[in-house]
Amino acid sequence: MKLFLGLMAALMISTAAAAHSVKSGDLEIIHPNIPQPAASAKSAAGYMAIANEGASADRLIGIETAAAQKAMIHTTETSADGVARMVHLEVLEIPAGDTVVLEPGGMHVMLMGLTQSLKEGDMVPAALIFEQAGRVEVEFMVDPTDGVDHSKMNHGSMNPGAEAPADPHAGHSN
Repeated sequence: MKLFLGLMAALMISTAAAAHSVKSGDLEIIHPNIPQPAASAKSAAGYMAIANEGASADRLIGIETAAAQKAMIHTTETSADGVARMVHLEVLEIPAGDTVVLEPGGMHVMLMGLTQSLKEGDMVPAALIFEQAGRVEVEFMVDPTDGVDHSKMNHGSMNPGAEAPADPHAGHSN
């Protein structure tokens, strides 16, 4: 609950135009957003909060958008030497009566193989697919950049046990 109140306070501080949400049954998707990636970026990260006001848990099991060739749920793990790597999550649990926050440095939506450039102010249509709530249509707002180039992050571990590929995504240390 404290996390939810903190998130709500942060949203109130931001401009009213920047905060948006979608309600579907017991779920509320709060401010789905993508920090503006570099014009040449091949990937971007998406963030939001998902509040479950219901009496039973739900699970986010998929994401679809025409803005990327692939959209997945990732979490960030940091090794003892400070190197961050992305790990693919098959599902994201949304406990009853709780709010799950996808934020920089933690869980996020990873958009890989961007099919268009994303500019501040754009609204990017997507569908979040939940086990119980089904398909929920949202729009990710492209916000001012967070200064992190997500196209340089290591996404090689999205297959458990797989080695990171030797490509520009390797070796992010943020």
